[in-house]
Amino acid sequence: MSAMSTSNPVIVVHGGCGKYPEDRKEVCLLEVKKAALQGYRRFRQGGSALDVVEEASVILENCPLFNAGCGSTLNECGEVEVDAIIMDGKSLDTGAVAAVRNIANPTKLARLVMEQTNHVMLSDRGASRFAKTVGFPEVPMEALITERSRKRWQQSLQAASTPVDPQIDHGTIGAVALDSFGNVACATSTGGLTNTLVGRIGDTPCIGSGGYADNQSGAVSTTGKGEAIMKVTLARLIVFYMEQGMSPAEAADAGLQYLRTRLQSNAGVIVVNNTGEWAAKFTTDNMPWAAVTGDTIYSGMALGEVHTSAIEDISL
Repeated sequence: MSAMSTSNPVIVVHGGCGKYPEDRKEVCLLEVKKAALQGYRRFRQGGSALDVVEEASVILENCPLFNAGCGSTLNECGEVEVDAIIMDGKSLDTGAVAAVRNIANPTKLARLVMEQTNHVMLSDRGASRFAKTVGFPEVPMEALITERSRKRWQQSLQAASTPVDPQIDHGTIGAVALDSFGNVACATSTGGLTNTLVGRIGDTPCIGSGGYADNQSGAVSTTGKGEAIMKVTLARLIVFYMEQGMSPAEAADAGLQYLRTRLQSNAGVIVVNNTGEWAAKFTTDNMPWAAVTGDTIYSGMALGEVHTSAIEDISL
C-alpha cells in the first residue's frame, strides 16, 4: 500500500513479517494500529519524528504478541537477547544496542546511546554496563519470556526431525515517521531468531540494514531474516532507490525484489519519504502494519489487504 504526498505528519508501523496463525492476525493488527495512533497523538502533542518512532516502538515492545522486548524469542540457551536501532534523519545521529539482556525497551536504551555517548552501537556486556550507569531499568529475564516463545524454542530444538516453517519467526517491530518540520526518523526492535547462537546479532541494530533515516530522502524500517538483509543492506538500498527518484512504493518493491532474486529471501519494509509519501510492502504471507496521516488510519495484514478508517471513528 502507498499514499500520495501530503504536508501532514506521517507515521507507519509494522509488527514483523512472516506467517501469522489465524487466531493471532486480528489481535496483532489491532495492537499495531494502537501503536500507530499513539505515535500520531505524540505528533499532536508537539513530538518530533524521533519521539514518535520511539513511542510507537515502546508500545509494541511492551506487547507480548511481538518478537521484541517482552515477547522476544529465545537463543540456544533459552535466554532473551534483544537488539534495537533508532536514527534521526536530520543529523544522521544513530543509537543501537545489540545482544543486550534484561532490557524490556531496547529502543529507549538505543536512544540514550545516541544522545549520551559518542558511539553508534553498544552490545552485550557494554550495553548492560551503560544501562546501569544511566540508571536505565533492568527486568528479570523471565519477565521477557512468554509461553509461546518457550514452546517455539522447544520446537526448534527438534527441528532436525520435525521441520518448522521459518516464516513463523515473525514479530520484529518498527516505525518510520515524518514530522511537520520535514524531519524523518526510524526505529526497529527485535528479539532475533529462535535458537540462535549466543551473541548472534542480526540486521536490526546495524545501520543501513535494520533501518535508515535521512532527511534528504526518507526513512526505512525492515523485518525479515537478518543474515540476508545485512548482505544487501536493505534499508540503505531502498533509500538509495528513493535518491534515484523512485517513490517509496517503487523503492520498497525494488529492494524486496533484489533480496528475493539475489538471496531467495523474503522480508518486509515500511518506508516514508521527505514529502510524506509512504509504503508498507512485504513478500511473506503476512505483516501487520498501520499508517496514520491527516485524519485517516490505513492498515493491513495480508498481501494486498488495506483497511481505511477515519481516526474519529476508531475506539481502541
